Amino acid sequence: MNIINQIISSYLNNKSLYIGEKVTMTEHMIQTAMLAEKNNSSSDLICSSLLHDYGHFILENPDDLIKKKEDGKHEELGYEFLKTYFTKDVVEPIKYHVKAKKYLARNKKYFNALSEASKTSLKLQGGIMNNHEAKEFESNKFFKSSIELRKFDEEAKNKGLKIKTIHDYKNLLISKLI
Repeated sequence: MNIINQIISSYLNNKSLYIGEKVTMTEHMIQTAMLAEKNNSSSDLICSSLLHDYGHFILENPDDLIKKKEDGKHEELGYEFLKTYFTKDVVEPIKYHVKAKKYLARNKKYFNALSEASKTSLKLQGGIMNNHEAKEFESNKFFKSSIELRKFDEEAKNKGLKIKTIHDYKNLLISKLI
């Protein structure tokens, strides 16, 4: 249960803007979870959506990485930290949500709709997948949920949107603990 309090504290104490966007990381992740709920996603995917960028809370200063043109691999950091506490169906889409962006960016319409910040991070994350990488990713057990999470992720950057609080998700978080 201590991990739940730690997560809630991280969300409540984060006031920094989500890298290059007009919302905080907390607002972004809660908006992502709300979109998953709105689309009648599974409780696992809602929880993944809520926690998908938790790795940014672990990084000391994600903005510094952008300035240095480095990828902080927040998806791997978040996955490695969260897998100790949460079920595989929650953490695996988190691990692959950056790959999902690289996959979806193969579509010109998707790529053009990305925010400038997302295009910048895509470049730092290795760019658009090639056909071989895409075929390999399509065979991943968590391909579909990773793609869904990524689509919610891209939409969840709305400044001034009335959102839930992290406390509204406490029972969901508890229900997904190992």
